[in-house]
Amino acid sequence: MKSIAIILGSAFSAESLKEYELSEETIATSFGDQALYRIKGVDRPAYLLFRHGLPHALLPNQVNYRAQAAALKQANCGALLVTSSVGVMDKALPLYRPMLIDDLIMLDNRLPDGSTCTMFEKPAPDHAHLVLTEGLFSRPLRQHLLDIAGGLIAAPGREVIFAYAGGPRGKTAAENRMWIRIGANVNSMTVAPEIVLANEMGIPCAGLVIGHKYSVPGYSNPDEAGVSESLDRSREATRQILLRFIERGQPVEFGNLLYRFH
Repeated sequence: MKSIAIILGSAFSAESLKEYELSEETIATSFGDQALYRIKGVDRPAYLLFRHGLPHALLPNQVNYRAQAAALKQANCGALLVTSSVGVMDKALPLYRPMLIDDLIMLDNRLPDGSTCTMFEKPAPDHAHLVLTEGLFSRPLRQHLLDIAGGLIAAPGREVIFAYAGGPRGKTAAENRMWIRIGANVNSMTVAPEIVLANEMGIPCAGLVIGHKYSVPGYSNPDEAGVSESLDRSREATRQILLRFIERGQPVEFGNLLYRFH
């Protein structure tokens, strides 16, 4: 049976979803061990993956993205929801409200260690080109989330373009101006590697992000909350969607093509 899975970021700990009992499973992959947390008491297999470890220990550049994707593949994941707090570069988009990503910009397609962002490092019988017939974000999974979220997702009619700007440092004002000029309106230090690698594993993906600050050069945030306070405000809105996805989320068909020359 296919499972569903959620990748959680800095705003979430195990206590954030205390309604559920979690069972830790260590998945051995060729890229290293990865911890997945199986959610007990739901109708089909469901997993949480804590991006930064549990407790929070890893900076964005220290995350083993390939091990994550390989572990999710072994868990037979058929629907992956990737979450993140983001800087918002479009003043028309709200803070503290969850939004779905439509597309992403990852200019150099590289992991934090400088290597190409791919699961296919060396020649192998199963290596492939990822052909984006649907896009990196699954349309059926996006619609499924809209259906079960019941209006909790903000700006469903606006296009949300995610920019990957690897950490651990923040972006400069000049970099934010560049991202805005090329069409991005939210950014963070993670998400993109997870989405790309999961697609190479044939896993349908959706991205749920929530803005905790405006990253618009020359524009002052209307509420100068600190990072911890703004993450707290963001957490509950996202948490409600996650609870519904855990209870009612279902696998969907993978819409892209892995093209192999044999």
